[in-house]
Amino acid sequence: MNYTIQKDFHLLAFSNSEKNQSFFFILVLLIYLLAVLGNMNITVLVCLTPQLHTPMYFFLCNLAVQDIISVSATLPKLMVITITGDTAISFHGCLTQMFLFAFCTDTDFFLLATMAYDRYVAICIPLRYYLIMNVKLCILLVVTSWILYVINAMCFSLLLSNLSFCKSHDLNHFFCDIKILMEISCSDTSHIKQLLSLEIPFVGILPLMLILTSYVCIISTIIKMGTSAARVKTFSNCSSHLTVVLLFCGTSIGIYMKPKSSDSLEQEKLLSLFYVGIVPMLNPVVYSLRNRQVWSAAKRVLEKYILGARLPPWF
Repeated sequence: MNYTIQKDFHLLAFSNSEKNQSFFFILVLLIYLLAVLGNMNITVLVCLTPQLHTPMYFFLCNLAVQDIISVSATLPKLMVITITGDTAISFHGCLTQMFLFAFCTDTDFFLLATMAYDRYVAICIPLRYYLIMNVKLCILLVVTSWILYVINAMCFSLLLSNLSFCKSHDLNHFFCDIKILMEISCSDTSHIKQLLSLEIPFVGILPLMLILTSYVCIISTIIKMGTSAARVKTFSNCSSHLTVVLLFCGTSIGIYMKPKSSDSLEQEKLLSLFYVGIVPMLNPVVYSLRNRQVWSAAKRVLEKYILGARLPPWF
């Protein structure tokens, strides 16, 4: 049989992007820049502002770093394909892209579940909040998630690196997705599919169930509060996180649960672009829009490190 193990792949990206090449390139570039700058802004604010050195913002800072890595692994190559037409990506480049994407996506699920638990402790058992969510626990949770999901993504990369590809080397996507790689392989991929079917409940469904359970308890506690003002104020403290959960989990799980259809490949790629690029772009906006702590931190950082003087009182 005439086959090869290591050969360049070709990312077909979006079939209609050639018609509006410049517009699509500018759109993806804007998404990428806003995602990177927005999440970098969150990271810098959390690091430089002592008032934001709390468990919630510590997890948010890590989520922002993951989002920067994720968009940087996928969107620059899409921009190159759009503007130059060069769809080629090396075998090792493809595995690296898949590794970074899998690592960031899995870690995001874990971090969102951890943030939901943080909100549960803060609202349902506030008197024990700093006892439970101590510095050691927060660092342990983040470090554990990084180690576990690096190992997990590395395992899939090693398994995929041993596959043979004697069929087409065209990947009908804008990044190296594990499902697409298995589809074009002529090797037996049943062991990888079994591993995926065992992993998805733990990586995706279990964190989502923990998030939902946390919010059931949170909403139950909010309803029992005496005044409507207290209920609104308490719910506003976790509304940003709930919005991000709905955006990220809804789109990512929807893609993998969606029935496969040849007629909807372009729609599936657009949905992938939404959670690969647009959701990381929206995360800093959602967390900053109505958050007085973030706005105050931004003002202090501008005054101290950039302007060197007090801003006008209307800022």
